Amino acid sequence: MLVATKAIVLNTIKFQDTSLIVKCYTKEGIKSYLLKGILSKNTKSKKLKIAFFQVFTLLDIIGNHNNKGKLNYIKEARVYYPFHSLNTNIYKSSIVIFLAEILTNVLKEEEKNIALFNYLETSLIYLETHKETKNFHLLFLLKLTIYLGFFPEKNYEDAQFFNLSKGVFSKNKPLDKYIDTENLTLLKAIIGINFDAISKLNISATLRQSFLLFIIDYFALHLPEFRKPKSLAILQTVFK
Repeated sequence: MLVATKAIVLNTIKFQDTSLIVKCYTKEGIKSYLLKGILSKNTKSKKLKIAFFQVFTLLDIIGNHNNKGKLNYIKEARVYYPFHSLNTNIYKSSIVIFLAEILTNVLKEEEKNIALFNYLETSLIYLETHKETKNFHLLFLLKLTIYLGFFPEKNYEDAQFFNLSKGVFSKNKPLDKYIDTENLTLLKAIIGINFDAISKLNISATLRQSFLLFIIDYFALHLPEFRKPKSLAILQTVFK
């Protein structure tokens, strides 16, 4: 069945010598597409351009969705919002690589989730169009937990700890894994703000890295198949 949808490219895997398997988050949910011959040198026969399938490219596609757990096919594609700084700015490109690995890891369901698609789309456009984005990934991942089902509860007045396993704030020291002090203060500060607000916060490199490790631990505790991203080391090096 041919379906017209928006799609966000998450990752690509080379298949045989001339083809790619592309994983996208679409308005129809997670979809994987086989792009036959796209790496071929025979450019005359190619309807799709390899440049369309860089990580986080925003596409309008017409795809053949078989809905049987098999690979789908893309008949037509066009970029509807071209990115520039995401590919040329080393700080942004490091964030892109890191977040794409996270999303590839955690987005598994094929069911459509328009709210999640809209969140990803608007967040990426924000990252593209704003200069001050060194704290972007912290809030992006925290807000992502809204759609994954384990966003921290907001009753944090007088709390001195945050229980990672339960996703709740606590006045008493939990028996489970927890955060306190600077990480707790930062969590309270950003839990209800937007990207403009977090860009104005003066977060030290040390705290930024510590808070990111907390978020990764938080994901791992709530998502059994979650894997620590390999690109974390690159991100930490760039944002020293």
